[in-house]
Amino acid sequence: MALYATAATVLAAVEGRRGSIKGLVYASRFQNVKQLYALVCETQRYSAVLDAVIAGAGLLRAEKKLRPHLAKVLVYELLLGKGFRGGGGRWRPLLERHQARLKAELARLKVQRRVSRNEDLLQVGARPGTASQVPRFVRVNTLKTSPDDAVDYFKRQGFSYQGRASSLGELRALKGKCFLLDPLLPELLVFPAQTDLHDHPLYRAGHLILQDKASCLPAMLLAPPPGSHVLDACAAPGNKTSHLAALLRNQGKIFAFDRDAGRLASMATLLARAGVSCCELAEEDFLAVSPSDQRYRQVQYILLDPSCSGSGMPGRSLEEPGAGTPSKARLQALAGFQQRALRHALTFPSLRRLVYSTCSLCQEENEDVVWDALQQNPGAFRG
Repeated sequence: MALYATAATVLAAVEGRRGSIKGLVYASRFQNVKQLYALVCETQRYSAVLDAVIAGAGLLRAEKKLRPHLAKVLVYELLLGKGFRGGGGRWRPLLERHQARLKAELARLKVQRRVSRNEDLLQVGARPGTASQVPRFVRVNTLKTSPDDAVDYFKRQGFSYQGRASSLGELRALKGKCFLLDPLLPELLVFPAQTDLHDHPLYRAGHLILQDKASCLPAMLLAPPPGSHVLDACAAPGNKTSHLAALLRNQGKIFAFDRDAGRLASMATLLARAGVSCCELAEEDFLAVSPSDQRYRQVQYILLDPSCSGSGMPGRSLEEPGAGTPSKARLQALAGFQQRALRHALTFPSLRRLVYSTCSLCQEENEDVVWDALQQNPGAFRG
């Protein structure tokens, strides 16, 4: 299915509360998931503006076969996105017939609301906020290169290296083409917010992993030595798995599980690009994995990063409206799964260290889950 039709299908499902953008994008099996994800997120962000422009221009009245969600995606691309850039297929001539009217409606809306920038048309709650101010963290994939070599490459491209950061204030103050080394993680580079490296040659070659700092901490804390056997219980999309492989230097074994075939396929592509050769992927529910299976008799390290509410992720509301304040029923359902997964992980016979992580701020998904597991295994483990 073409990009715009797929984006319209995902957008309709999201607005119908049938899933999150990220989950639906992976399930679509579209080849370029990042392109699709960005298009759907931005179209949804400008949804109210696009509705007003489409209605004012009478687009759906004139083109009765054009579905509303597809119209929204196409008008976003025409007015606020990349403008088709030679693509657009059969939709391009249709949109060009209405281009003047659509642009006039957008201009009228700006005059009416007394703003000059497209971004200023957004409602306060939809404007870029905390998420847009978070620096861009980039993990150097040490399976393929070194932090020093990556720094030298960026310097040759005209970036200004500011050395190791000494405070959070330095990270927040980054601007332009300046970048820093993270004060905690020696392989983590930090760029200004909104820096886009998706088309950078080092990223495309797998030398860089675009990974938030919080996402790097679980593997760092698990710290499996080279040669270890590691289990990644809920592995997709695979950034943490690739980090584990880098820490292992591809020596040892990683058993990575996920129930979603589409997410695993994307993960396999990511791991191949990153040069990971020590990982065995399995489309399987971790709760169905037997700790007594002889394949896992040497597993001493487990990373458990289960599904969660995502309440600690800046901008998560773009993916799943209301995710910042999960309902009590949703929290109970998530915590129930998390408790079962953690109890199950603790039954692997050779286990020495386990890291349990979420991207949630809710006590029900964090401290309460760990406390429950420790109570079920008194004296066996310490938190």
